Amino acid sequence: MSFPENFLWGGATAANQIEGGYLEGGKGLSIQDVLPHGLKTPPTAGPTPDNLKQVAIDFYHRYPEDIKLFAEMGFKVFRFSIAWSRIFPNGDETEPNEEGLQFYDNVLTELEKYGIEPLVTLSHYETPLHLARQYGGWRNRELIGFFERYARTVMERYRGRVKYWLTFNEINSILHAPFLNGGIEGNPSEQERYQAIHHELVASGSVTQIAHEIDPDNKVGCMILAIPRYPLTPHPNDIRKTQEATQRDLAFGDVHVRGQYPGYLKRYLRDKGIELEITAGDVEKLQHTVDFVSFSYYLSVCEGDGEASGGELMGGVRNPYLETSEWGWQIDPGGLRYILNELWDRWQKPLFIVENGLGARDENLEDDYRIAYHRAHLQAVREALADGVDLIGYTSWGCIDLVSASTAEMSKRYGFIHVDRDDDGTGTLQRSRKKSFYWYRDVIASNGEVL
Repeated sequence: MSFPENFLWGGATAANQIEGGYLEGGKGLSIQDVLPHGLKTPPTAGPTPDNLKQVAIDFYHRYPEDIKLFAEMGFKVFRFSIAWSRIFPNGDETEPNEEGLQFYDNVLTELEKYGIEPLVTLSHYETPLHLARQYGGWRNRELIGFFERYARTVMERYRGRVKYWLTFNEINSILHAPFLNGGIEGNPSEQERYQAIHHELVASGSVTQIAHEIDPDNKVGCMILAIPRYPLTPHPNDIRKTQEATQRDLAFGDVHVRGQYPGYLKRYLRDKGIELEITAGDVEKLQHTVDFVSFSYYLSVCEGDGEASGGELMGGVRNPYLETSEWGWQIDPGGLRYILNELWDRWQKPLFIVENGLGARDENLEDDYRIAYHRAHLQAVREALADGVDLIGYTSWGCIDLVSASTAEMSKRYGFIHVDRDDDGTGTLQRSRKKSFYWYRDVIASNGEVL
């Protein structure tokens, strides 16, 4: 089975991890500006000089050079996010920031020069800080309206230039990282977390409707953190625990695809004594379902009584049969075929792999381990295509080195392109092609035949 003729090969990034220019062009602060150490420590009171994301890899000034390198690799698609606080610096303004809109106009112009399709994420862990601190983040219903205004603004501005949109990055992660995903500080209760994610789901449905009204050719996808979960043993308790954990992972994808809360989630909320505020308007907005489902895939976990898996957002326990990366994430190429089949069988919606990659401490440009990782995962993708899965494309995570979301380090590198910057902020920011750059170029040029 070969890859489809129109398969979208490319790479993926997020604004807060590549752009820099954190106060340039009228941009306001986002939650990332008070997370200098990623998920390791609580948010700071304000920006601190040790936050690598203030400069990141300086895509804000170097985007023509970077997009030219993506074109050299043969990218058909480039996934990036719009920083909400570049368009509405505080998040609650009525008029957008023209400089921010113009920046993304310029990025799109460069992509168009090389025939690269944009895939745009509206909210990639970048809630404006003002909305987090003054409104309490997504637990506040008012954010639905602010997000609708922001989405309408960019969708009208880039009408005909952007076809593929994602609403919230890894929407299910709010349960594990409420500040990163929902701008909610402290330790919110389960009630607050589920109410916040309900607000995001309503906003997502509403924006899907807005996108289709603005341009019937728009394709809107949800984006979930996909984690194959295997029972650690065949004990019935481990089997049931695995099923329950998988349901929690996929619940919000169910809402996006089916337009309503699944029965198992209603029971979970009922058993936990969680009563969500759901209006008649909410129910109507949820019924605007997505055109496709996108997801990130990095690792699988087991469920049962065992050692913790090491994945910050994933939970679960370690699989004794798998190797582990330097950062404790277990490497499971077969899990990608497994989850592709799982999601296709469950939803029968076109799928899009929008994050997959290996974080490693590169010593030089000879990154054979990264080539081996991607080759094995793409071979698994090819098998899933043979299984009958409908797949739009594949964008490798961190196609150019960037600041890690979970650890805020530069040394956790994912890219096919090396960026000369270290964890202490030193470096020239010069770009260099790794060995994997040429390998991925050949994979794309052959449409996967060289795998």
